[in-house]
Amino acid sequence: MISIEQQKILLAHGSGGLLYHQLIEEVFLPVYGSHELSKLNDAAVLQSHGKNLAFTTDSFVVRPRFFPGGDIGRLSVCGTVNDLAMSGAKPCWLSVGMIIEAGFAISELRQIAASIAAAAAEANVTVVTGDTKVVEKGACDGIYINTAGVGVFEQGTETPAGNLIEGDKIIISGNIGNHGMAVMAAREQLGFEPPISSDVAPLAKLARALIDAAPHLKWMRDPTRGGVAGVLNEWAVTAGVNIRIDEAALPVADNVTHACELLGLDPLYVANEGKLVAAVPADEVLAALESIHAQPLGTNAVVIGEVTSGKDGRVYLQTSFGGTRIVDQLKGEQLPRIC
Repeated sequence: MISIEQQKILLAHGSGGLLYHQLIEEVFLPVYGSHELSKLNDAAVLQSHGKNLAFTTDSFVVRPRFFPGGDIGRLSVCGTVNDLAMSGAKPCWLSVGMIIEAGFAISELRQIAASIAAAAAEANVTVVTGDTKVVEKGACDGIYINTAGVGVFEQGTETPAGNLIEGDKIIISGNIGNHGMAVMAAREQLGFEPPISSDVAPLAKLARALIDAAPHLKWMRDPTRGGVAGVLNEWAVTAGVNIRIDEAALPVADNVTHACELLGLDPLYVANEGKLVAAVPADEVLAALESIHAQPLGTNAVVIGEVTSGKDGRVYLQTSFGGTRIVDQLKGEQLPRIC
């Protein structure tokens, strides 16, 4: 790989894969130097007046802005709320910043604002501040949205990280790949029947149920950019363990499977916006599944793998044919502009 100083920004730098991590670790971390930032969690955990707060920010450039199951407004709320929820915090407050291209229709802006309000109400969070900038026509693709969020920790809810051991089970809360394929199908007007619908949804209630049922929960994450493969690779490298997943156990809807086959994509790398992945001790996995199954967003939750005895920081897939292959970190960009 060539030096970061010789590179220019590519779409792949926003993919959540290898180039993304190189950008963070070689450009941003050395100059920002924050201890909390160096943890590279989706939400920072901050202390104020004896209380722990979670803080996160995210930007949304999805194209098209409206897609089956959601739109850029709903996505901007759920994406930020879910980053807070994965830290174990209760999401409370949001900011909404917009960069709007001159000539953008006010009627569409009203529609997006209404979607933001509806998603915030569903997630039980309040929009408390915001900002709007307008740029010349052609300077951006219609509208980009940035949301920042603050959450609070109730006693015992902060999710620990990095202590995976052999035998820990990996749970996914439902079917994978829906969001990325819904956006791609809408963008390219692929006309799948039935249409693939995004899974975009707020996950705080599901996360809280899991925390209550599995008090020794090891890790929790929403597999957005980079998909399930990206999350599991980060865990394996950070904890210095190997993770094995079972291809036959992966929950993928038939229409998503067919779309991925048609486009030559692997659903393990496709973004999700309404799923969580969790690492749970073996003796708490049954209680965890029972709790998740009781939630509307977790009825299809399953165990997809476990932490194994190796220390290589690798993720392995046990194939349906009995073989094994390495599931690497994403090297390029499968689906740009999906969030």
